Amino acid sequence: MDVLADVLAVSGVRGTLGARIEAGENWGWWAAASRGAAFHAVTAGTAWLASPGQSARQLMPGDVVLLPSGTEHVLASDTGTLARTGAHAFDSWEWADSGAVRIGSGPVRTHILCAHYSHDPAVTTQVLTLLPDLVHIRADNAGGCLEDTVRLLGRELAHPRLGTAVVLDRLVDILLIQLLRVWLATGQARPAASWLGVLDDPVVGAAVAKLHEDPARAWTTEALAGEISVSRATLSRRFPAVVGETPGAYLTRWRMDLAARRLRDTDDTLESIARSVGYTSVYAFNRAFTRARSQPPGRYRVSARDSARDS
Repeated sequence: MDVLADVLAVSGVRGTLGARIEAGENWGWWAAASRGAAFHAVTAGTAWLASPGQSARQLMPGDVVLLPSGTEHVLASDTGTLARTGAHAFDSWEWADSGAVRIGSGPVRTHILCAHYSHDPAVTTQVLTLLPDLVHIRADNAGGCLEDTVRLLGRELAHPRLGTAVVLDRLVDILLIQLLRVWLATGQARPAASWLGVLDDPVVGAAVAKLHEDPARAWTTEALAGEISVSRATLSRRFPAVVGETPGAYLTRWRMDLAARRLRDTDDTLESIARSVGYTSVYAFNRAFTRARSQPPGRYRVSARDSARDS
């Protein structure tokens, strides 16, 4: 069981390609705050980036940047232009024949691919919400994987064919996985205790993988410890230190995430959903779900579907 892949799938992380920027000189681009994550890949030239609470940084060819919380930010040609650009002061742009956003004066010097990532608000076990406010992967740290995918994106954009829109979105999804791989490998600071910690801890990682493989099983800490060949005391000590909650609490939260998606997205009965997440009675499932989501499953199904239609 690949826990990261499972969480990304259940949490509904999806990417879409946004604007392509073709920039000359003396330009400033302001991006408003968004509900999802913002992503930029510099495929040629250089640019400067600034966002609230972060020092300005220069982006070089092959660099990629992720702003997981979608905070407002500025891209610009140089530090002087960066300083004058904001919500009420940014340069005009036009659509180029290539379909890209053309900004700045003179010949094109910089090419930037922009994308956006969203996630399922029904799921509490997330990836993007646990990342730093800004993740910057430099070209010399990416091991070629990000650069190769960005190159494929550029090629698909330059020569669109049948299914190009689908290919582009899939490549954007791949970019996020590759960025996460590189970020995790750099050993940068993680949240003190969250499920992300399982990716670095072989014992707790193995335990969480077992829970994800069979969430409906009547797990106990002792049974879980036996499955991964460690003592109950060891697992009881290490699991909360890494994840921030007990195995039982983590399993309950994951079960409620799975149940919430099925309630919203399917017409499955409460009995079948309850059984699929390890509850032998609808009453017990109702109590657990109401405690986790502050409303009973039936009411949640209605409100979640209404919210989905309105979004």
